[in-house]
Amino acid sequence: MQAAGGRIDAVTQEIIEGKLLATVDEMGIVMARTSMSPVIYEVLDFACGVLTAEGELVAQMNGITLFTGTFGAQVKALIARFGDSLADGDILLTNDPYAGGTHACDFAIVKPIFFEGVLLAYAINVAHYLDVGGSVPGSLAPDATSVFQEGLRLPGVKIARADAFCDDILHIIRENVRLPDVALGDLTAQVATVRVAARRMGEIAEKYGALTVRGAFTQLLSTSERLSRAAIAALPDGIYRADDVIDGDGVSAAAIPVTVAVTIDGDRITADFTGCPPAVAGPINCARGALESAVRTIVKALVGPQAPSNEGWFRPLSVVAPPGTIFTAEKPSPTGWYYEGSVHASELVWKALAPLMPARFSAGSYSSLCVVYISGRDDQGAPFIHIEPQHGGWGASEGRDGANALIALTDGDTYNYSVEAIEARFPLIVRRYALNVEGGVGAGRRRGGFGIIREYEIRAEGAEAYCSFGRTATMPWGMAGGLSGTANSLQVRCGASGHTREFGRAPHISLSPGDVLRIVTGGGGGWGTPTEREKHLIEQDLTDGLLSEAAARDTYGYQKELNP
Repeated sequence: MQAAGGRIDAVTQEIIEGKLLATVDEMGIVMARTSMSPVIYEVLDFACGVLTAEGELVAQMNGITLFTGTFGAQVKALIARFGDSLADGDILLTNDPYAGGTHACDFAIVKPIFFEGVLLAYAINVAHYLDVGGSVPGSLAPDATSVFQEGLRLPGVKIARADAFCDDILHIIRENVRLPDVALGDLTAQVATVRVAARRMGEIAEKYGALTVRGAFTQLLSTSERLSRAAIAALPDGIYRADDVIDGDGVSAAAIPVTVAVTIDGDRITADFTGCPPAVAGPINCARGALESAVRTIVKALVGPQAPSNEGWFRPLSVVAPPGTIFTAEKPSPTGWYYEGSVHASELVWKALAPLMPARFSAGSYSSLCVVYISGRDDQGAPFIHIEPQHGGWGASEGRDGANALIALTDGDTYNYSVEAIEARFPLIVRRYALNVEGGVGAGRRRGGFGIIREYEIRAEGAEAYCSFGRTATMPWGMAGGLSGTANSLQVRCGASGHTREFGRAPHISLSPGDVLRIVTGGGGGWGTPTEREKHLIEQDLTDGLLSEAAARDTYGYQKELNP
C-alpha cells in the first residue's frame, strides 16, 4: 500500500480519499432523513466531517460554509479537555462559542474513532437546534446582552460512554429546551451519523491498515497545502485593505465600523483585523472560531473553490485579531446572531481581494441571512417555532451579472423551505415569493443580482416574531464604478388596519391572524460604469421585466430606437 519513502501509492490514496468523501456524504444523508427539525431536514442547517487523531479536518460534506473552520477548533478544544481519558464508545457534545464554536444553538456531536485500541480519527456533526432554552423561543434574542440569555451551554460533556447514552445529560437537555422531543430526536440523529462514520473508517482501516490510513490523511493534507501555497504565490505581494460598516448590534442602532488588512507575502496570506472595535453589547459578536472560519471561507474561494475542503488548504493562512473584539468575543459577550457579525469578516476579506480576482470575486452582496423567527401555538395548541434563512442578491463580477436569490455567504449549501412544507407544518400561508424587482439592484456594466420578497400571512392567535437584519442602512458595495446595491428589510402589514411597520433588528413583534410579514432582501452591488452596459443586456432586462424604461434611460442612458 505504501510506496518507497513512506508515500501511499496513488491508487490507494484515491480510494481512501473517495471513501472519506463518501462517508461524510452518507453522514449527511442519514442526518437529513432522521432528524426532526425542519431547519435541519429542509434547510440542511448542519454539516458533517472526519478529522485526524490530532483534530485536523480531512473531509467535510457540502453543508454550512461557516463550519469549515470550526470543526478543527472544536475537536482540539475537546482533546485539550479530555486528553487521554477518551475511550472507545465515548461520544462528546459541545456547543460552546468560546471553544471553537459559533452559538449555543449549534450542537457539535463528536465521536473518537478507535481501531484495534488506538485512536484513528474523529467524526463530527454540527447542527442547528430550533431551541436550546434562553429568554425567547428559538433562543436567539436580538437584544441579548449576555450569553446567559441565549440558552443551555454544554461546553464539552460525554453524552455516551461505551456507546450507551448518559441519561443525566439527556435529562438536562430535556428540561431546558422548549421542544424537548425535537431536540432529543435531532441529537439521536447526530449520534447515528457519527456512528456511521466510525463503521466506515473501521472498514477502510481493516482493509488497508491503520498506518496506511493515517499516511493517506497526511498525504491529503500535504497535497492541499501545496496547491494552496501555489495559488497564493501566483498573486501579487502586497497589503490589501478594506473597510465596512455593520448596521447596529440589536441593542443600539449605531453604526459599527470594521476593517481588515490582508497581506500576501510569497506563498502565505495573513488577515489582520487589528483596529476593529471591542465586542458590542448585542449578540452579533462572533468568537474566534467563527472568525477563523469566516476567513477560511474566502481563502478557499481564492485557492481552490471546487476542491473538497480540508485543513491543508489553510496552513498558509494566519488570522490576526486581538482578543475581546467584535470578531473575537469572549465570555459572557452574547453571540447568538454570530453569523450577522462573521459575514462582515468574510466580506471584508472578500472586498480586499476582489480587485485581484475580478472574474471570481464579485461586488458586495445582501450579506445578511435575514432570518425571522415566528413562534406561537398552532390550531391544536402545540408550540411551533419557524426559522428560515432567506436568499438575496449577490454582487456582479467583472464578466457577469450578479446571482439572483442566492443564499448568503455564511450559509453555503443550504436551502429555504418549499411553500408546501411551510404551510403543512406551520400556521402560515405564503402569499408571495418573487424577485425583489421593485427594490432594484446596483447598476453597472454588470448589474447586481436581485433579492427576493417573501410574504407570510399569520394564521395563529398570539403569534410573535423577532429578527436581526444587516445591510439595512449600509448598502452592498459596488466595484470599479458600479453602484451600490439595495437594502434588506422586514415589513409587517396589519391585517386589521392596513398599517405597515418596518424593522431591521427587532426583539419583539406582536402578530395577529391576518397580519402579513414581508421579508425583503436587497440587490447586489454593480461592477463597472453603468453607461458602459451593452444595449442588448439592457433590452433583455426590459423584456424580462427586471428594469423599467425610466430606469434604463436615467441609469444606463438607454434610448429606445423608434421604428422607421
